[in-house]
Amino acid sequence: QVQLVESGGGSVQAGGSLRLSCSASSYRYDNRCMGWFRQAPGKEREGVATISRVDGSTAYADSVKDRFTISRDDAKRTVYLQMDSLKAEDTAMYYCTAADRCADWVPARFRYWGQGTQVTVSS
Repeated sequence: QVQLVESGGGSVQAGGSLRLSCSASSYRYDNRCMGWFRQAPGKEREGVATISRVDGSTAYADSVKDRFTISRDDAKRTVYLQMDSLKAEDTAMYYCTAADRCADWVPARFRYWGQGTQVTVSS
């Protein structure tokens, strides 16, 4: 089993920035893809960004492109999500997640999930 622990959420005004961190207890074959999903009240969980530990390739939801950046530090087994130019619609619980590959963003394909960290953006 792999444990994922998020940190870095909080409250910020629109236009501000936050950086989320996700530390993994171990790296294995089944968490070669690391990513972030989010879920706002009354809405479905949606993919935000993923990064492959194999080749470093990244992918972003259209709604966050050019504002969010996902990165990793393999020595620390940590993935980051830098969020800039935050908007009120970015308000959600953010979950770190992992899968064996970054093929698609169906939540059921991601085996490991963190407990979530709340991000609140006030306008």
